[in-house]
Amino acid sequence: MPWLQIFAVTQVLLSAFMVTLVLMHSGREAGMGGLGFTPHSQGGTHIVERNLTRLTVLVAAVFTLNTLILFHLLA
Repeated sequence: MPWLQIFAVTQVLLSAFMVTLVLMHSGREAGMGGLGFTPHSQGGTHIVERNLTRLTVLVAAVFTLNTLILFHLLA
């Protein structure tokens, strides 16, 4: 049953990546969003922060899908 092992290892890697991505998010003036890639006078969120949010949502979706697959493999 190699599929179970593949999805289990993928789950561990996705978990570590999710923790890293969530910890990269910080308050308004800290973290990746506050590095100053765009001026504060533009009034919007920084492009880096938006891309980090998109990547976090994408990894969370893959994590959820992988969790459901593991549930069906173990049930």
